[in-house]
This record gives sequence, C-alpha cells and structure tokens, in this order.
Amino acid sequence: MVKKSKRYAAASELVEELALYSPDDAVELVKQGATAKFDETVEAHFRLNVDVRQADQQVRGVALLPHGIGGSVRVLVFAAGEGERLAREAGADHVGVDDLIQQIEDGWVEFDVSLATPDMMTRIARLGRVLGRRGLMPNPRAGTVVEAQELPRAIEESRKGRVEFRLDRTGIIHSRIGKSSFEQDQLKENLGALVDAIVQARPETIRGIFIRSISLSSTMGPGVRVDVAAASALVSVE
Repeated sequence: MVKKSKRYAAASELVEELALYSPDDAVELVKQGATAKFDETVEAHFRLNVDVRQADQQVRGVALLPHGIGGSVRVLVFAAGEGERLAREAGADHVGVDDLIQQIEDGWVEFDVSLATPDMMTRIARLGRVLGRRGLMPNPRAGTVVEAQELPRAIEESRKGRVEFRLDRTGIIHSRIGKSSFEQDQLKENLGALVDAIVQARPETIRGIFIRSISLSSTMGPGVRVDVAAASALVSVE
C-alpha cells in the first residue's frame, strides 16, 4: 500500500468518503485540500454509463471554459501556405509540416494542443500512434481540424480555455477545469461548462442515466464526490 503524506491525510479528513457534495461545497473542499507549494491543477472526473467497447458509445468533444484553465497553452499547427501565414500571425507557438512531423517522430511533444488544416491529415496520419495516446492528434470531431481561415479563432479558443475531453478505457472522462488559485465561482462555472459539453456529446444509443458519478480533485489532494443532479443543474443557470 502506498503511504500517504501527512498533508494528504489532513486534507482527506475534510472529506466524508461516501458523501455527495454540492458543486459549491465540493469546490470549496478541493481548494482547502490544495496545500502544495505550487498552484495545483483542479480536475473533474466523470464516470459515464457507456460500453467503451461499442463504437457508437464513444464520447468525445470540446468544452470552452469561461475562465480558462490557468497557465500558458502551447499551440502547434500543421499548416502550409495561407494556413501557415494565418497561424503565425495568430501567435501559434509552432507552425509547419515536415519539420514538425520529424521532430515528433524523434520524440518531441512539447505542446498542449495541436491543430491542422484538412489537407494536412494524410501527411500527419502516421503520427497517430504517437499523438493519439496523448490526446494530441488533430481530429475533426474534436474541432482540431479546421479550415485555414478558421485557424485564428481556433488558436484563440485554445489559449482561452478550450479543453478536449474523451473517454478512457474504463469509461471515465478526465479534464482540467482550472487552478486551485481560481475563485470558487470561476471553478464552479468552468465545471458547469464542462458538464454541458459532455451532456451535449451524449450518444443517441444511451438510454437512462448517462453520468453515473462526478468527482473533483486537485493535483495532490483527495477526490471529492459531487452530486450529479446538482452539477447538472449548473447548466441551466449558466
């Protein structure tokens, strides 16, 4: 068994293990438990009522968080010609095609978001085995494959608080919703935006309950279970 630190143990004492907290109370507890010397990332974890083995029950999409995720976001763009020019003018951190493909194949992945124009997809297809498992492969369903003229908007959204979410192999979605230094209302509103996006991505084949459970945690803190009905109600008040 992994030994927990005294700091973690103290934070865990604030949380009742089986309790379901309102979004307000959950965010407050997460902030109280984020006592590390750095600004901890706050994450939301959604367990969905889906069968990950079924192609028509995959859940993937994009959420635009109103208060961003904190910190800088490094944007890479696969584009040439007009797309390359627009991406550079919009302030993308890395722009190109063959040079970036080679760097990534050599093991370089120092970026947080990758975008591509449609004409680039056949050229970067071989990067799928590297970028796919990291959630960095451009994908039309995630809104990361865009026409050249849409690149400035996509780059701006990526920097402001655009987060991509997708199911993992156990049927759970993990996503950042900000930093522990954020105000309580900022984290709550970001959570509401993420809940809304996930609900909008619900597969048509799912019947009954869709979101089975939600929990919040900071980088070094314990998980806090959130009442799903209360979190879903955030969508209607945004």
